[in-house]
Amino acid sequence: MSNVIITGANRGIGFELAKQYSEAGYSVTAVCRNNSKQLTELDVDIIEGIDVTKTADLMRMKESLGDTRVDILINNAGLLNHDELGELDSRMLRAQYEVNAIAPLRVTESLLDNLESGSKVALITSRMGSISDNGSGSRYGYRMSKAALNAAGKSLALDLKDKAIAVVLLHPGYVQTEMVGGRGDISPATAAERLMQRIDELTIETSGSFFHSNGDELPW
Repeated sequence: MSNVIITGANRGIGFELAKQYSEAGYSVTAVCRNNSKQLTELDVDIIEGIDVTKTADLMRMKESLGDTRVDILINNAGLLNHDELGELDSRMLRAQYEVNAIAPLRVTESLLDNLESGSKVALITSRMGSISDNGSGSRYGYRMSKAALNAAGKSLALDLKDKAIAVVLLHPGYVQTEMVGGRGDISPATAAERLMQRIDELTIETSGSFFHSNGDELPW
């Protein structure tokens, strides 16, 4: 049975990924800071109380997993603040950078011993991290942090290629989650289904690519 690790799995896209992978027969470990009733009702292992920005919590996550092989690692935990020019908050800019850019890299690094030949790492990013695609401005912290995540993902793909571990950067779409106040044009369930398809299609030859969940390749 293949093992899937998902961060930020207590709600939204992360929860739907945990639900659908579990229903598909995968062994799922849901990592979250705060557990949720809906998550406890799934047939998954839960590691709660994990703040992905804290070294001690990442060590505890690693200890909980032991030497379990990780077939699919999905770095999904994220933070969005609506930063506007003239009202920028340095603390929130840094917080988004810590959660969205640094944490996925450190989560992946902490689980390197669990990743083996054929494993896959998915980084849930955003097309808002695309510099070429920016036509509306604002959202400074989110855009900057996701652009940094994209850069990290590309480097990870190169560094892990010799180990036959593939990496993909995935934009889920405009999804109806709490992060965007319930707005969006697709449901978390649909986004999760599409993301799973993209991860399934990922090969070492396409490692380091930046895709929309609908399959379109996105510009950097």
